[in-house]
Amino acid sequence: MELSGGMHAVCVTYEAGAIQFEEFPKTKEPAWILGVGYNTVSDRQELQNDISSRLWFTYRKNFTPIGGTGPMSDQGWGCMLRCGQMMLGQALVCRHLGRDWRWNPAAYDNDYTKILQLFLDKKDSCYSIHQIAQMGVSEGKSVGQWFGPNTVAQVLKKLALFEDWSSLAIHVAMDNTVIIDDIKKLCRSARQPTSSQVTNSFLCNGVSSEQQTTARSRSPLPWQPLMLIIPLRLGLSELNPVYVDCLKACFTLRQTLGMIGGKPNHAHYFIGYVGNSLVYLDPHTTQPAVELEGNVPIPDSSFHCSHPSRMNIQDLDPSIALGFFCQDEADFADLCDSLKRLIIGQKTHNAMFELVQSRPAHWPPYVLPTRPDGTKTDFTSLDYDQEGDRQYDSDEEFEIL
Repeated sequence: MELSGGMHAVCVTYEAGAIQFEEFPKTKEPAWILGVGYNTVSDRQELQNDISSRLWFTYRKNFTPIGGTGPMSDQGWGCMLRCGQMMLGQALVCRHLGRDWRWNPAAYDNDYTKILQLFLDKKDSCYSIHQIAQMGVSEGKSVGQWFGPNTVAQVLKKLALFEDWSSLAIHVAMDNTVIIDDIKKLCRSARQPTSSQVTNSFLCNGVSSEQQTTARSRSPLPWQPLMLIIPLRLGLSELNPVYVDCLKACFTLRQTLGMIGGKPNHAHYFIGYVGNSLVYLDPHTTQPAVELEGNVPIPDSSFHCSHPSRMNIQDLDPSIALGFFCQDEADFADLCDSLKRLIIGQKTHNAMFELVQSRPAHWPPYVLPTRPDGTKTDFTSLDYDQEGDRQYDSDEEFEIL
């Protein structure tokens, strides 16, 4: 199938063969995309518009070297990092534009442009491949190593502390347990950056000093918008079938951000399902890095994909991470009610995770995450003297998380 519009020119390299896009089957049951159900017969155009409005982050090449002398492309190792970007990008779209926002390539949207700026492949964009890869060092990953779902979640949690425009609180639930009191403590804590931290934010946010001043002048939010990430392992070497219905139900919740995971060797960003097929955006296309000269609009066609891929849910690797976004406290309360009713239910032996009010007594006290004070960020700067110094993880790590 020939790609439409500008997509044909940028999809130049794809891992493991040619790109194959399948049309959605016309079925009696709906297709669910990030909490919205579509009739696959009568809503096909709306379905495609929704999918093409999601941010699509793929491998890029010819960007500035990571750490100054490191990789200039993330092809072959950056797929999970790109999937983390896509899930976080969806959270920021919900935060600033709303779930019903649709991409219009002919119209300029300031907030949408600011979101894209945060992900451009350069060191001063807060959520760039440069910052994610280098922050991964704090999680025991050298630049160029393959990430698992939990690793990328932990890295995004740290990077979000440096981005004040969104004031996004990222909570990563551990040990298959979501603790309500911990999340409330996190989201009710007002972010109060020091003067040196304000400087750090300006350096990594990818937005102008005027925009930063406007963001800092706002009153502290009574509830920081929440991105909840739940890393899970739903089987040993393959997905346990008892979790299939619960997993599919997650895509019907209005707070869902989808799921990151995939197959061994390949990470994907899953945005919905139809029947027993998961719908996903695939980062394994290598595109040239977007370079901006001067104050010009971002050429954004390569950040959107009109043709998603599908895979049978039983082919899913059991190591995944679910994502949810809650704009305010009422939204979080509604999510908790929905999780209890649809995902956890009465069959506790089939529950994918636990939802509890307070921290277990034998756990250490919850500590609010803070970013370091000082004149420099804690972003790691690495140098590579020789090509052999780069370390590339085996993708098999994805199976043993």
